[in-house]
Amino acid sequence: MNKKIGFIGVGNMGGAIAKSLISSGKVRTTDIYVTDLDKERTDAFAKLGAVVCDNAVEIAEKVDVVVLAVKPIAFECLLNSVSSYTKPLYISIAAGITIDYIKGFSRGAAKVVRAMPNIPVLVGEGTTIISYKPPATEADELYACELFENVGIVQRMNEKCFNTAIALTSSSPAYVSIMIEAMADAAVSGGIPRNMAYRLAAQAVAGSAKMLMQTGLHPAQLKDMVCSPGGTTIKAVEKLEERGFRNALISAMRDCSKRSAQIMR
Repeated sequence: MNKKIGFIGVGNMGGAIAKSLISSGKVRTTDIYVTDLDKERTDAFAKLGAVVCDNAVEIAEKVDVVVLAVKPIAFECLLNSVSSYTKPLYISIAAGITIDYIKGFSRGAAKVVRAMPNIPVLVGEGTTIISYKPPATEADELYACELFENVGIVQRMNEKCFNTAIALTSSSPAYVSIMIEAMADAAVSGGIPRNMAYRLAAQAVAGSAKMLMQTGLHPAQLKDMVCSPGGTTIKAVEKLEERGFRNALISAMRDCSKRSAQIMR
């Protein structure tokens, strides 16, 4: 990854990606440029050896790749400031901001890859969906994939599927967290201490997911492995089906996708 990479915004997401590059050793620390309104954040990167810039324009002038990691509300002002800088590859991680919207500020001249990571990138276990449109190239998309593989798994995807994928990846940590919290509440009701209940519930979910990923088992196969005839687990599954557990998830994800489409620019 022999390129200079600039991060406009080094908050949770941008900061996690930048730090992962530094720790991976794939990019020289002196080839990482950062800017952020929060001086404490940039000071932390300065201590790591990164180059701190005063503003977005300075980043766009100096680097080969610009990671746009600011809140969507700040995008219009940001894009106006860098619209004349079309040489770098721009990688946007903002929710609801389309490739065409970003390209529009440069009259279609900017090379743009859109990436949508989810919050587990903070612990290196993220899921990132990625897409591009010309004048960006497949090589640009593959470069972005390599960058995000430092913080989890990556899936290339047509941008038209992003609203559905956002419901599946970006928003799903909320659904899973609600499930873990409910599991812990039930355990506390049965006498297990709160902290222990959270830890055990989270590990049960993480372990099940890891087993599916590593073995290639269909989720129904794993469910069947746990459900003995006339046993305890099948009674729990029966209750989940009775209460519409599957349908609630499907309906929630559909509404999430619809909302994503509504706020998209």
